[in-house]
Amino acid sequence: MAAPSAAPQRIVIENAAIATVDAQDTEYASGYLVVADNRIESLGAGKAPENLENVVRRIDATGHLITPGLVNTHHHFYQWITRGLATDHNLFNWLVALYPTWARIDEQMVRVAAQGSLAMMARGGVTTAMDHHYVFPQGSGDLSGAIIGAASEMGVRFTLARGSMDRSEKDGGLPPDFAVETTEGALAATEETVKKFHDASFDSMTQVAVAPCSPFSISTELLREGAALGRRLGVRMHTHGSETVEEEKFCHELFGMGPTDYFESTGFLGEDVWMAHCVHMNDSDIAAFARTKTGVAHCPSSNARLAAGIARVPDMLKAGVPVGLGVDGTASNESGELHTELRNALLINRLGAHRESALNARQALRLGTYGGAQVLGRADNIGSLEAGKLADFVLWKIDGLGHSSIADPVTAVVFGAAAPVTASFVNGKQIVENNRLLTVDEDTIARDARTEAQRLARIAAQA
Repeated sequence: MAAPSAAPQRIVIENAAIATVDAQDTEYASGYLVVADNRIESLGAGKAPENLENVVRRIDATGHLITPGLVNTHHHFYQWITRGLATDHNLFNWLVALYPTWARIDEQMVRVAAQGSLAMMARGGVTTAMDHHYVFPQGSGDLSGAIIGAASEMGVRFTLARGSMDRSEKDGGLPPDFAVETTEGALAATEETVKKFHDASFDSMTQVAVAPCSPFSISTELLREGAALGRRLGVRMHTHGSETVEEEKFCHELFGMGPTDYFESTGFLGEDVWMAHCVHMNDSDIAAFARTKTGVAHCPSSNARLAAGIARVPDMLKAGVPVGLGVDGTASNESGELHTELRNALLINRLGAHRESALNARQALRLGTYGGAQVLGRADNIGSLEAGKLADFVLWKIDGLGHSSIADPVTAVVFGAAAPVTASFVNGKQIVENNRLLTVDEDTIARDARTEAQRLARIAAQA
């Protein structure tokens, strides 16, 4: 006879504006949220139900908006220690300038850079993060383990997109020869990482995706075999696509077709795939993504920083393409937090063909929450505030100087300055209080990041 399960412990939050981002975009001007262990038990307008048992904490959230936690769908954590370099370059020139430095990272650098990247996002409302790590210099140590360890320590839900490169300078690619793996080695190491770390459960805190880097740094064999590997292992796949006009030209010259057609020819489109950037997409490209349900990680700040262009996000959404938001690596987005992407996605897309009707505040919030969950394949358990989903949510303070005169709470958070995060919960556990992380020491991370950035700069200069 099985032992009776322990009664759930409950947290009750009341008097908050709530944007659920559910299918109906349900909102409450003043409502409650009840958490039972790591799940959302109930929510609604007015006060929480009376006589709830095992209530271990009550929070009066007057003056706050509760939203789902933000979901970041594209990043390169290691770049935290190479910020502020090559600031006036386009993508290809930026890569050429920085690859010689990136090729000299090691496990300690990557661990500290991951801590910095995660800390900046988490204290700004991100509850689910991802990292596309594709630089594995020979003899650099256990880089995947270092990244996953940093996320676990932070308490953030996490997807590692285990990247890879096998096309170096000698093969017409951009990375130095010693910074890439063999095709066979990359596939074997990726499979090992999936088997060691991937957790497919509903409550999973760590998942792994198969993620060859980009058309100009990988062979067709690595892309094709990567897709086959991901499907054999039952995990998602990720890569960069259609980021710049130079990439478009590269694909036509090398493969005789554009990026989207190339990806489809290798099996790298599908509902288990999401692609970073997708700036230069024509109508047929968007139709292919919609038909295959391939997701997009939209990175507006990085696209602007590298002068890549404006992605056709309104057209993608209209066609039914899943779209989330991404910070991208902090060597091309030095702020490194996702609220900037909510605001910039809205503002930059209004510079495009659709102008003021491109996106509104609620669409931007959806991109940063439910859209991100869709793209990561986790929309059944995160991304919206609904009974039964995992308790990942944020309390944004909107009654202070920066937001008190904006009547609509969602407009305040999306259009306004970055709202203070009074509390952020992941899996029912609080990880941020009053804009400070509870799980790690931010000042230590800042000092360590500066130390490792300086060490990397010295090593690169000596080389």
